[in-house]
Amino acid sequence: MRRLKVFFDGGCRPNPGPIEVAVVVRGTAHLFEDCGAGSNSDAEWLALVRALEFCRDHGLEGVELIGDALEVVRQANAVLRDGHGAQPHTARFLELAGQVAPARIRWIRREQNLAGIALAARHPR
Repeated sequence: MRRLKVFFDGGCRPNPGPIEVAVVVRGTAHLFEDCGAGSNSDAEWLALVRALEFCRDHGLEGVELIGDALEVVRQANAVLRDGHGAQPHTARFLELAGQVAPARIRWIRREQNLAGIALAARHPR
C-alpha cells in the first residue's frame, strides 16, 4: 500500500522576517501566511508542524512527510527517535506526532517539493 505524501515548505522574506508556509496534499496547496516572524529554519519547522496539524485535522494517518530542508528533516527524525530536541518547535512537533504519527519524514530536492513550488509561485521574479 502506498503512503499518502504530504509535502511541506516554509520561508520568510526577508530572512529573518514574516513566515509563510505551504502544505500540499493530493495536489492541493494549502497556504498559511499568518505564522509570525522568524528565520528560514523557523519557517521550515512551522511548515512541518502545520503539515502534522493538517493531517490531524483531516484524519490522515501514517503519512509520508516530505520537505526540502535537509537539516530540519534530520532534526525531526532525531526528535522522533530520541523523544526530545533542542529546537524551539520540537515540543509542539512531538505533541502532534503523538496524536498522528508520521510513517516517515524524508528529504526531497527543492525543485521536486510541491509545497516549495506553491510558495515560489507566490513570488515570481
